[in-house]
Amino acid sequence: MCMERITSRNNTIIKDTKKLITSSRERKSRGLFVLEGLRLSFDVLNSVYKLKYLLFTDTAYNAHGEKLDLLISRAEEAYLITEELAEKISDTKTPQGVFAVCEMRKGEDKLGDKIIALDGIQDPANIGAVFRTAEALGISGIIISNSCDIYNPKALRASMGGVLRIIPTETDDLEKMLTELKKTHRVYSTVPDRSALAITEADFSAPCVCVIGNEANGVSEGVLALSDLLITIPMLGRAESLNAGAAAAITMWEMLR
Repeated sequence: MCMERITSRNNTIIKDTKKLITSSRERKSRGLFVLEGLRLSFDVLNSVYKLKYLLFTDTAYNAHGEKLDLLISRAEEAYLITEELAEKISDTKTPQGVFAVCEMRKGEDKLGDKIIALDGIQDPANIGAVFRTAEALGISGIIISNSCDIYNPKALRASMGGVLRIIPTETDDLEKMLTELKKTHRVYSTVPDRSALAITEADFSAPCVCVIGNEANGVSEGVLALSDLLITIPMLGRAESLNAGAAAAITMWEMLR
């Protein structure tokens, strides 16, 4: 276990951690992501993610030493950093002084019977909300395609640890994956179209995948074409559609009730 104090802004560990927080390309290149804050960092203790290294301040340790000792015991390396450095690398206005750098994991081959597929979701808050709701309700698997980085700090915070408990399956070719899944699952796509079947009337008893589309353009044409059914959420108000996070939450509730 490496345990040292870092005080320099030019330290390589500090620079690398900042890059991981701010750059999706850096995260993908190194296969690492950063959990910031006490709650998210502690959530890694009850996950399958490997903790590469931990950064924490004296203030954080004085307040939460017992839990931080558990994190330190799980980490390959641990570093004590100054409050100034915590502020430098933080993505939040009020840093809590804890940063857990973890290895990414690939999704399991078996997605289960109740799956949500995200087709081109670009808002990190929506991505995080989907994971939070999916984990709470018991969705068996999540497919991510052409969407924003799920390890974006905003997505991680919005997920409230959900990303750590449902390992996503990522694909660049959603049509191909859904075509394969159609051998065992029904594929439903959500659309803001009154002519589609009301979601309250859809039959989710068999294994199924429900696709949530891009915030502006909806589900891609190719995915719509291969879907077994187009479903819609009936709305009585003047809004034409719901945001992706809300639409996904209602869809998952209907899938599992």
